[in-house]
Amino acid sequence: MNTQNKTLVIDFLTKSVLDIDFNYFLSGSEFETVEDIREILDDNQAFDVEIIYYSTAIEYLKENDNSLCVSLELALDMGYELKNLNSEILASLLASQDTRNDWSELENELESFINSLKDDSEEVENDN
Repeated sequence: MNTQNKTLVIDFLTKSVLDIDFNYFLSGSEFETVEDIREILDDNQAFDVEIIYYSTAIEYLKENDNSLCVSLELALDMGYELKNLNSEILASLLASQDTRNDWSELENELESFINSLKDDSEEVENDN
């Protein structure tokens, strides 16, 4: 993918609802596909959200998992023991999962956007 198209992809992602600094993670990286981008983001823990401060964590949990069922299940699936959990860990796990879910929803749009850039590039090449 050429530099101009990479910039367009990063701009597209920056306008998304995700609170990720895509420019930081992608500007110096080589990518052609959504899978490439996901791998770069995964490798750099871009989907990992850390919620600090008790009040912030409690507020996030209250808004997104009032019963704590989802966040506790995530923690148990990741091997946490109940005695090692606190609101910040639970909120961080849940926020990270929410970010990954939001990314999954964005992938189809991103795939279409990248394909449109490729189509435009091919048309320009064919016109020359």
